[in-house]
Amino acid sequence: MLVITRKSGEVVRIDESSLVAGKAVPAAPARRRGPAATYEELARAASRAWRPVESERLGAWELRAASGFTRRANSVLPLGDPGLPLDAALDAVRRWYGERGLPAYVQTATGAEGTQELLCAELERRGWVREVTAELWTGALAPVADRADAEGVVLGRTADEAWLARYQRKGVSEVALKVLGGGSPRSSEAGSGGGPSVWFASIPGPAGGAPVAIGRCVVDGRWAGFGAVEVDPAQRRTGLATIVMAALARRALDEGASAAWLQVEEENAGARALYAGMGFSAHHAYHHYREPS
Repeated sequence: MLVITRKSGEVVRIDESSLVAGKAVPAAPARRRGPAATYEELARAASRAWRPVESERLGAWELRAASGFTRRANSVLPLGDPGLPLDAALDAVRRWYGERGLPAYVQTATGAEGTQELLCAELERRGWVREVTAELWTGALAPVADRADAEGVVLGRTADEAWLARYQRKGVSEVALKVLGGGSPRSSEAGSGGGPSVWFASIPGPAGGAPVAIGRCVVDGRWAGFGAVEVDPAQRRTGLATIVMAALARRALDEGASAAWLQVEEENAGARALYAGMGFSAHHAYHHYREPS
């Protein structure tokens, strides 16, 4: 049998005898895929931008937990060898999350060099279920900063009550605030100091009301990661998301960043059109696999 992984992450098996011809497809030109970057570099940057409150190493895998607030902060990031046979490693993963009252998730990726098509196939063969697929896009940072005048945007270091009033996840807990704020997790390893620089942006709304638009940016070396870009539904398609991102991009440029990344769901056509217009393009798809029932 031949195992083929589509760009979407779907795994297809075909009988080898049915293969008639094949060819190697070269990587997309740099102008189409944004700043040059490996999957591992971006996966690590994205993980640091959305920190769990607890983490532990299993070989080269990172087990992350945050009381269930988002799959990204409550899943395994497998970037290498777990130091155990796969079945034993997955058993250890299930025990670790079970001790915390959480379902076990593994975050994998497809569609870029160094991603994990084989791991996706092995998880599916063992009954793990892919629940969510999204894409990580990259682009140059300076053009984002030049897209709009950022006058009127308020920047801060914390997600205050006004910012949270526009954030789509209601009832944000203390754990969620730690994840949003980018604090270092409790870890079985010694901390590395410093860490990413987190900024929150908002455009104030009517007196006493929620902001009309918000956003979050994490500056980490050359990378600026954008997220939580949300606009009052009554004012969408008026350029407010672009203004928020431009303000955050200028701050990131001031801190030495030069490239940008963001994550977008496949079905979010409006966001995909916005980001494509800013020069972003897909680098890879990432998936969350849930343990078998």
